[in-house]
Amino acid sequence: MTSPAASPSWSAPFAGDLSDELALALRLADAADAVTMARFDAADLDVRTKSDASPVTEADLATERAIRGILADERPADGVLGEEFGVSGDTARQWIIDPIDGTANYLKGIPMWTTLIALAIDGVPRVGVASQPALGRRWWAATGLGAWTNTPSGEPARLAVSAVTNLAEASVSFQSIAQWDEVGRADDLLRLSRAVWRDRGYGDTWPYMLLAEGRLEFVAEFDVKEYDIAALVPIVTEAGGRFTDIDGADSISSRSSLATNGALHDDFLTLLTSPTSTGQTR
Repeated sequence: MTSPAASPSWSAPFAGDLSDELALALRLADAADAVTMARFDAADLDVRTKSDASPVTEADLATERAIRGILADERPADGVLGEEFGVSGDTARQWIIDPIDGTANYLKGIPMWTTLIALAIDGVPRVGVASQPALGRRWWAATGLGAWTNTPSGEPARLAVSAVTNLAEASVSFQSIAQWDEVGRADDLLRLSRAVWRDRGYGDTWPYMLLAEGRLEFVAEFDVKEYDIAALVPIVTEAGGRFTDIDGADSISSRSSLATNGALHDDFLTLLTSPTSTGQTR
């Protein structure tokens, strides 16, 4: 379940108009929200364990089916990569779907979960939508069209990352201590926490959105799949930030992610790849 092996730079020129694709992605999110919210916190929710020991609910499966059904009708020539049903079709134009990012929260009735929908063109994520219907929040972006979020007034607000340029003033999110420890990077995480103003493990999609809103300067994870992060790339980059893997490469298939406000990206890479950093990143 992978994207094309060779992935061009996220900043590679793109001359197309993605307005229609973004509008479709938002309609896909509407359809997904209707399915996920219908079963959220249901006492009789069907939950099973997948071969990788992670949970999957009936809502994960139904949501991905709903999205795939719309794409089959409206973009039959496009490929799809989804967490629950794998890869189908061509990868030149590929919709990348995580029906419920944060299934463990969903099945426990915790509202911090997200539907992620992306369109990658020639390996570059160009359209992204992150929808958190249980919290009434949504973020979206497309190359050249900016990054946006909904507001209580009903008017969308444009996103912009922070202007912080000093590590000592940065606020960071690192997912979990255990995640970094599992890849031998616990010492790097400790060094990171000592170098910045504030560190918190917010988890999953939300910290990337906080970064795009200018509230954080750094988010990093390990053991992430394409469907976990593809939708986040255009949202972060269109907000003015930078998104790479933990080694600084433009890739969603490296099983790691590093998103920053852009101004501090190289400083964070230097901090995490110092001579004392000996852990494995993949």
